[in-house]
This record gives sequence, C-alpha cells and structure tokens, in this order.
Amino acid sequence: MYVGRFLVVDTDLGAYRVSSRSFPNRRAVDRDGTVTVGPTADAPETDNPYIAYNCIRHTDRGAVLGNGSHVDPIAEKLALGYPARDALADPLLALDFEKDDYDTPRIAGIVGLEDDPTAPADGYGAFVGIVRRDALLVEAVDGQTLVATYERDSPEPFPLAAEDAAGAARELYDHEFEHAVCAAAVGVTDDGYETAVVNGPADDSGE
Repeated sequence: MYVGRFLVVDTDLGAYRVSSRSFPNRRAVDRDGTVTVGPTADAPETDNPYIAYNCIRHTDRGAVLGNGSHVDPIAEKLALGYPARDALADPLLALDFEKDDYDTPRIAGIVGLEDDPTAPADGYGAFVGIVRRDALLVEAVDGQTLVATYERDSPEPFPLAAEDAAGAARELYDHEFEHAVCAAAVGVTDDGYETAVVNGPADDSGE
C-alpha cells in the first residue's frame, strides 16, 4: 500500500517517513536537533515548493514533526506559549493542504508535552493533526497514533515496537508501506530530546 508521507506519535516518541513515487532523491539531515528533508546531490532540479522542509523541530515545550513548511510556525507558536492544540491548528488552517496535483494533506504531531492540560501529572502529552481538502482534524493522543497523507488520512492506532528515536526511525523506514525514501524520529530523554535519521539508497552523500 502507498500512503505517501506519514508519521506516528506517542506521548514521548514520534517518527516521520518520506515515501514518494515522484521525488525519491531526498535525504534527512540532523542539524543539532532540527531535522531537514531535502534533495540529494544528484536530484533533478525542480521548482516544487514541497520538496525541502524541516520535518522535526525541538522546543522547550515539546517536539514537532510534520511533512512541510508548517512545522516551523507550529514550533514557533508552541515556544511562544500557545496551547498545543492551537499551535497545531492555526498553521495547518492557515497554510491548508498542499496545492499540488493531489491536494496532498499536511500532517503534523507534537510529542513530549509537559505543561498542557492533556498531559498527565506523571508523564507527557501528545497531539496529532491533519488538514485535508475536506477537514481539519487535531486530536490529543495517549498512545501510538498514525496519520498519513493518503489512504490512512485520519488518525488511527498504530503499533510501534521501538522505544527510542533510532529504533523508531528504522522501524518506519523498514515498514511495508511502499516507496520509502528516508525517515526521522525524536524521543524524549532525561536530557531533553534525541533525534535519529535513516536514509535510503537514493542518498548519495556518502555520510
């Protein structure tokens, strides 16, 4: 099954995978905790605005994951003190679904929330969101939850065996959903956050 880009969030762990039939020449790069998706060195030139973006950003209130440029304003609003639901919903609504040939939805998640009403006193909270042509959905989650751009475009439970960022990135990259390109993950640790990336054979960087 081809579900396009997808993410899985839990209260203290989140992972994201790029799946693509049209633009496989991309890789994920970890830049001190901000993970960026971009073209490989030999990728064909394109003016497509949806190819490169930050897919993970940390804040002191939680970590944000997503499939496009909405990740940055979500992280900024979260850092400014917006409630997590509003930090997700406002940028998703403002930027709307991607204006490509498929009306591709924007998906996003927040993990590691401590100061949100949804977070229990002894743990973390998490949210997941999607904006499609026909709906905006933002939900608090208390277990492993998936949302994808195609086919699985409503939040649903998803079993994730991994317990850390490295394992989650690898697990999503290796999942049977078709056309894996790269994956990234973020997990809460005692020292803050850890991130991990997995790149596929189209990554010719040598790193």
